[in-house]
Amino acid sequence: MTFFFVTISVYSQDRVITTGVPFLQITPDARAAGMGDMGVATSADEFSQQWNPAKYPFNSNNEGFAISYTPYLSKLVNDIFLGNVTYYKKLNERSAWATSFKYFSLGDIQFNEIIGGTIVDQGIEKPNELTLDISYSLKLSELFSMSVVARYIRSDLKLSSDSDSSSANSLGIDISAFYRSKSFEFSGINSILRSGINISNIGPRLKYDVGGRQNFIPTNLKVGTGLQMNIDDDNSITVNLELNKLLVPTPIAFFDQNNQFIGYKQPDVGFLKGIIESFSDAPDGFKEELQEIAWSLGFEYIFKNNFSLRTGYFNENKYKGSRRYITFGTGFLINQMNFNVSYLFSTSNVRSPLENTLRFSLAFNIGETI
Repeated sequence: MTFFFVTISVYSQDRVITTGVPFLQITPDARAAGMGDMGVATSADEFSQQWNPAKYPFNSNNEGFAISYTPYLSKLVNDIFLGNVTYYKKLNERSAWATSFKYFSLGDIQFNEIIGGTIVDQGIEKPNELTLDISYSLKLSELFSMSVVARYIRSDLKLSSDSDSSSANSLGIDISAFYRSKSFEFSGINSILRSGINISNIGPRLKYDVGGRQNFIPTNLKVGTGLQMNIDDDNSITVNLELNKLLVPTPIAFFDQNNQFIGYKQPDVGFLKGIIESFSDAPDGFKEELQEIAWSLGFEYIFKNNFSLRTGYFNENKYKGSRRYITFGTGFLINQMNFNVSYLFSTSNVRSPLENTLRFSLAFNIGETI
């Protein structure tokens, strides 16, 4: 279908933090989506590249490949989507590398121009955004690993009929760490504790040709922990908690020449200064800084490593976006193929673009189990 792309601005008193390439914050895999959009400290899987590549050396499989397709705004249009392909390979017992490609299509834009009172068709453009990244992870001890990711980012929004007028490029770096404990007794149950941290998309702002706009990329800090309780040889339950905060400047008020309030905008600072100041730049102080932290709580039940049930809750402060929703998911392992599906519905007045949308992902264990 042809989709007339419209940019909608929301005017309010809320200082909601916005960035360029926001599709990088969309959960690409159905397993993580089923647990409230989390993955920095969950058990390793093929999609670890999207959350915390430091998990890969702890994966029980030597090699894997995964694909996913996420419809976006599916209740309104049928040509906006996020596609993802991921591949990883363990080099040895201590190290691994991985790569992934994300493609976000914003549908078709019909450009028209009024000339002499007549509407002239200027053609259709297909805006899109994409990333390509590669990671290397290394176990520094039996229980602890770290990883680094290099990422190329391209945003081609096609804000005018000039095909090159709005493209922008940037580079991003991720630094992450992961800890997995040895088995221990917790309330008489054999258990494993996992913890993870990831600072993602550290890099320069995107600079668009149209209007000279510069947008911060979504530099993000994720911290999480999870407790896996192995009830018996066939059944396990995992509880996960994850916190995340955008490391970009909080918008500040700006005024016209008559000192009349116009709205909020982010300060014009470099990305490194923006990261450092993001911990203390909120106009209302520490209270507002806490409001900028979103959290997720997720649960996963696994039966015989072949069937899983998941649920989760995501919460964002009402003054910082007000995204709040519950998710459900399930997964099956069939002949070395993991099939996962998830579903989301909002619990706030702000409806998610993924509301009532089924998300699917497939992962293939193509290497030996070690």
